[in-house]
Amino acid sequence: MTPFRLFLSLLLIISSVAVAQARTVWVDDKVYLPVRTGAGSQFRIIENAVSGTRMEVLETGEGYTRVRTSKGNEGWVASQYLSNQPIAEDRLQQATRDLETARTELAQAREQLNAVTSERDELESAESNLSSRSQQLQTELERIKNIAADSINLERRNRELLEDNQKLRNDLEVLTAENERLEAGKESDFMLLGAGLVFAGVLLALLVPMLKPTRKTDNWA
Repeated sequence: MTPFRLFLSLLLIISSVAVAQARTVWVDDKVYLPVRTGAGSQFRIIENAVSGTRMEVLETGEGYTRVRTSKGNEGWVASQYLSNQPIAEDRLQQATRDLETARTELAQAREQLNAVTSERDELESAESNLSSRSQQLQTELERIKNIAADSINLERRNRELLEDNQKLRNDLEVLTAENERLEAGKESDFMLLGAGLVFAGVLLALLVPMLKPTRKTDNWA
């Protein structure tokens, strides 16, 4: 063998070892696989690997692979009974666990959805109550504005009535004074009339005797 071919062989072996060390393999489905001290059936069994056992690849050879088991034992096993993925039973169990996890997450999501829906309903109810309360306050504000406007109108009307009342009082005072003047004038007229009647009576009393014919003295009597 030439040095060049030897170099290539060593390079391929190193690459194979590097690649093998990066892999994880499992004992194939329904297989009993002994882990031996060497690459061959004549070597001593150090561990019995059952189906689904996980192993770390340390080195690959012709028909055999050197592995490290989950117990920490290192040995050789037949490569044909190794698989690059878990066995169907393990995959089924993993799928079952994933399904349970998904169901749990779905249940939690439903609970969160119910909580969010309940919170949304509460917010909608609160919004409806606030809207109703806002409408009531708006109506109350309008009523207060109307009352305030009525109060202003009432105050203005009351002021007008007070002014009218004062005018009526002034007119009443004027009428009262005029009535008193007229009453005083009537008394004066009555007094003048009485005085005139007295004067007329006196005058008649004086004139009546003068108007009566005087009787001549009958000398023949």
